[in-house]
Amino acid sequence: MAKYSKEAGKKVEKTMHEMHEGKLKSGKSKKKVTNPKQAVAIGLSEARKEGAKVPKKSTSKSAAKKSSKTTTKKASKK
Repeated sequence: MAKYSKEAGKKVEKTMHEMHEGKLKSGKSKKKVTNPKQAVAIGLSEARKEGAKVPKKSTSKSAAKKSSKTTTKKASKK
């Protein structure tokens, strides 16, 4: 079973093309996007907003570690 829909793939392809042309801008700051990973993230985000089949955003490992450390500290204080 496919992880991403065809619509999502097309959206990512379009954003990558815009990035290579120098036309892709980021959020509020409207700065030019030069990082391909950021272009993919923007494409997936736009596809998600349009309702295409895209998995949920994953949390970073460091954020997960921080939250687990704080919960263990709270439990040990009791």
